[in-house]
Amino acid sequence: MTIVAYICAIWCLALLVLNFSAIFVTARKCRARTRDLLPPESAPPVSIVRPLRGIEAFSEETLRASFELDYPCYELLFCVQNSHDSIISLVERLIAEYPAIPSRLLIGDDFVSANPKLNNCVKGWDAANYNYVVLADSNALPPRDYIQTMLAAFREDTAMVVSMPIGSRPDGFWAHVECAILNTFQARWQYGAEAIGIGFAQGKNMMWRREVLDGAGGIRALASDIAEDAASTKIIRARRMKVRLVDMPFEQPLGARTGHEVYSRHVRWARLRRVTFPGYFLPEFQNGSFAPVFLGAYSALLFDGDATLTAGAILISLYAAEMLLARICGWALDWRTPFALLVRDALLPAMFVDACLFDDFVWHGNAMTVREEQETTSAG
Repeated sequence: MTIVAYICAIWCLALLVLNFSAIFVTARKCRARTRDLLPPESAPPVSIVRPLRGIEAFSEETLRASFELDYPCYELLFCVQNSHDSIISLVERLIAEYPAIPSRLLIGDDFVSANPKLNNCVKGWDAANYNYVVLADSNALPPRDYIQTMLAAFREDTAMVVSMPIGSRPDGFWAHVECAILNTFQARWQYGAEAIGIGFAQGKNMMWRREVLDGAGGIRALASDIAEDAASTKIIRARRMKVRLVDMPFEQPLGARTGHEVYSRHVRWARLRRVTFPGYFLPEFQNGSFAPVFLGAYSALLFDGDATLTAGAILISLYAAEMLLARICGWALDWRTPFALLVRDALLPAMFVDACLFDDFVWHGNAMTVREEQETTSAG
């Protein structure tokens, strides 16, 4: 029994060290600053490809921001698959409002994979004129120093710079739960991974050094995985290069969310991680506060200590650190945050089990599955 107690205590301590280390790394790199980074003296021209589908709650704001960047030379390529899409009129209006910004609307579908977003991006990549190419989701909100913030993270060994989405402007409790998942949870683990040299691509905002992807077969090479960001990570690592993160990640305005929307979105991501990076996915059962709280309480019980007091101390210390991180970084934080953290940590084990048991999901109205990807991986 003593051996079990020591194992539980050490395991709990290791998880706490990992959590606090990731929080510390993220707080150092993402401390809130004013969005006034100047472009570099020899600012390279940049292409921004934005795949679009339908009108979303913040569509006009996020797309208009693309035209108002504080950068001397860039082009915008808006990609739409269907000529009847409701977003087209908005894009055409914005292009007319900003004639000084080189911009094009590209309509059509290039089927290269089961991933509709990748298919939508192909024409934009092919039409891009410059060596630095950003793939930016429609609901990402670029700040004025968007381009220079991404360029500043490049090093000689960098193939791509990314920014994960930071949830902002939550409307209602479930939007706060999504902030708890995106911000102080997923973002800190992304920065923790980068700190030990295993940065991952994240599809919300990705700036490619174009020659790297073209050398691997171009954008169509991203069809090698069901998720374009997973394929990007593998291509970059195969070339012994790095994915790096911006110093202050960009917003994704959330607005209202339902519990079903939040759960569905993040369990979909979990299923994709299961088949694209199974070795990294398996330890995710320890994510959140459940594992350290349980291990700490159980070891305290075995050592004849107060299990309730130990569990409470661990939970409070973890959540206090997360809330401090949110404050340092300027992320969403109010009285609902502690409750959102609790709900998030209750959902994480359920999402892990769900991701292990089921393969199918719906994304933007498209029925998809990770089954074929899993079978292909197994066969390879």
